[in-house]
Amino acid sequence: MPRPTPNGRLPRPQQTGKRRPRRTGWRRLVPTWRFALFSTLGCAVLGIGLFALGLALVQVPDAHAQATRQSNTWLYSDGSLLTRTGETNRQSVPLDRISEAARHAAMAAEDRNFYQEGAVNVKGMVRAAVNTATGGSTQGGSTITQQYVKNAYLNQKQTVSRKVKELFIAIKVDATETKDDVLAAYLNTSYYGRGAYGIQAAAQAYFGIDAKDLNPAQGAYLAVLLNAPSAYDVSTATENGKQRATDRWAYVMDAMVQEKWLSAEDRAAAAFPEVQAPKSSPGLSGQAGYLVNAATEYLTTNNVVTDAQLAQGGYTIKLSIDPKKQQALQDSVQQQLTDKLKPDTRKVDAATQAGAVSVDPKTGAVVALHGGADATKHWVDNATRQDYQAGSTFKAIALAAALESGATTQSGRTITPDTVYDGTSRRPVVGGKGTPYAPPNEGDRSYGQITLQQATDWSVNSAFAQLAQDTGLAKVRDTAIALGLPSGTPGLTADASVPLGVATPSVLDMAGVYATLDNGGRQITPWLVQSLERGGEGIGLPEHKTTQAVSERTAQRVTTMLQGVVSNPGGTGYRAKELGRPTAGKTGTTDGHRSVWFAGYTPELVTVVALFGQDPANGKQVSLSGTAGLAGAAGGQFPAQIWTAYMKSALAGQPVSSFGGSSASDDDSSSAASSPSTASSPSASNGSSTRTPTPSDAPGGGNRPTPSDTPSTPSGGASSATSQRPDPTPSRTPPTPTPTPTPSAKPTPTPKPTPTQSQTSAPKPTPTGGAVEETGQDRGQSQGQSESRAGG
Repeated sequence: MPRPTPNGRLPRPQQTGKRRPRRTGWRRLVPTWRFALFSTLGCAVLGIGLFALGLALVQVPDAHAQATRQSNTWLYSDGSLLTRTGETNRQSVPLDRISEAARHAAMAAEDRNFYQEGAVNVKGMVRAAVNTATGGSTQGGSTITQQYVKNAYLNQKQTVSRKVKELFIAIKVDATETKDDVLAAYLNTSYYGRGAYGIQAAAQAYFGIDAKDLNPAQGAYLAVLLNAPSAYDVSTATENGKQRATDRWAYVMDAMVQEKWLSAEDRAAAAFPEVQAPKSSPGLSGQAGYLVNAATEYLTTNNVVTDAQLAQGGYTIKLSIDPKKQQALQDSVQQQLTDKLKPDTRKVDAATQAGAVSVDPKTGAVVALHGGADATKHWVDNATRQDYQAGSTFKAIALAAALESGATTQSGRTITPDTVYDGTSRRPVVGGKGTPYAPPNEGDRSYGQITLQQATDWSVNSAFAQLAQDTGLAKVRDTAIALGLPSGTPGLTADASVPLGVATPSVLDMAGVYATLDNGGRQITPWLVQSLERGGEGIGLPEHKTTQAVSERTAQRVTTMLQGVVSNPGGTGYRAKELGRPTAGKTGTTDGHRSVWFAGYTPELVTVVALFGQDPANGKQVSLSGTAGLAGAAGGQFPAQIWTAYMKSALAGQPVSSFGGSSASDDDSSSAASSPSTASSPSASNGSSTRTPTPSDAPGGGNRPTPSDTPSTPSGGASSATSQRPDPTPSRTPPTPTPTPTPSAKPTPTPKPTPTQSQTSAPKPTPTGGAVEETGQDRGQSQGQSESRAGG
């Protein structure tokens, strides 16, 4: 027995065997297997408990209450009612009244293993939750059951809490309902676009048939729409959207073959289905449908709301549209154009479509918009479509690019409004690469040596083609984007033809560009929605950012030059002078007269008007020549007339202001800033004689040059265009102009013309809208265009 120690305690027995060594270094950081095991078990028990608690606490809500749709209320800027939309277009049908092909197509697109898997795709849920929490994309891998739960019980918000609820409700639904019931409910609650909820309404909206009659190709297209209804509606989508829809349709059809739901032979024989045109509800007739569609596009493209969210209803949307200006624009189109058309007896009149947009340059607010005759009859919005060339309205952009960049001519001289250019038709551009670009002028007229101001007034293609080359083609394109054109505008490339308007921006896009020039070079993207709320809570809208696209001096110089287009009796926009206010503008007439434009502005308001030729039978672009019985077609005709009538009404009662900011009297308001050249009309060169185009209201006379006995001035002397005045007697016999020889790269400048303000020495012409109009050439039409890129 051991002896006690001095303190009375027995000594500790000595251990036998080997003692476990103490953990040192990095090994101390590694948990023991016991700790790891019990921790894992603890977490598993806790997770199971929390999962069970979630199942117990999260109840399946009343699907019918959550799925009740409301109407949307659309208001003008003053709070008055525009229209109401959003009454639910849905008719639920049982699964046996949905074709088997349509059911298979939906599963091929969204969830091929629907009948074999559970309610939740765990991998897809984890990925979606991580993306949502980290602010990534909203990509997910939800099953059909989960998507049905989201449609019928929850909202469209991309939040972690909504995903968690979706998981628990989906599990409960899967446990209490059959797969057939879930699939039927999913197809009956999904949104397909065009206001159609459910596959029955979608079958009627896109194909005019019942859901039970859908074939594989039609069912596959409806399955495509489940992913992005607006983007994949081939009747209204962009060319890129149509291609994406076609590619997605092919993917669904191929998936059906892989799952043995469709034979390879039937797949090979299948073609993309014919989709019928959209049909607006009666509440969207007239201009209301265009305004609602434009505002919807604004909200969805800016990611404010989705199509599905907006279609659920309950929103109050106040637009920037001024009801008085909107009515004035509608009346002007009616009185100046529609009342003069006879579509039953003149084929061209039936093909004439008008589009117009009016913008407050200081704020970017769209105050009036005309999208066409009637949104329930002509469903393409002429104000926002991007498939017609802008023509010479683009030349204002070329001017801004040249003046802003301090561009020089081929001889090294800084470009100004007085810079002399050769206006010979089909004159090859100097300084480019490859075969020179040589565009013709309208009517193949040649003007000899003219100033840039005269080239602007008379819209001379050959001079502007050289101007763009001198400036740099890429610089012209970049300036267009800076001024407000979307970078993805079709045809907006750094080609030799870019200054002649081969790009196809919308009327709304061009209104934004001219608003930038009117606003001292400060660019604000046009907007249509003033406020948005739902359930009494406001929803944030995009900030209206202001960017200095070009200097204020450049904007003022371009504006001064564009005033000559209107104030000069030989200018292509002379008809707009009737407004009686300081006015700047530019006409545009495209190749084949398929579109004609007038873009103009005062210090207070910017408005762009365009006419488009579209065959109502097949939608093809056709010529506007002969509209309303008039010979030819030009931007200075009906577009300028509509513009002038609207602006008179829209600005009635407002004080007259000059572009410098001070008030201007009515007596001199039309020429607030003098142009470098005040020549009355251009001269067309043909051998040794001079041709002077004369405005006329007579059919066929407005665009014909009148012979003159005055011999042409040699190129080294003063331009004959500066000394000619309009001949009051128009000639109906068109001459055959002969292009003058191409000058050297360093032309001898002519002396600056002496301004001639008096109009007493010659009869004042009657304006016609397009005394000398222009043509934006089709890209690739003229030789050497593809080689003329990004030059001096």
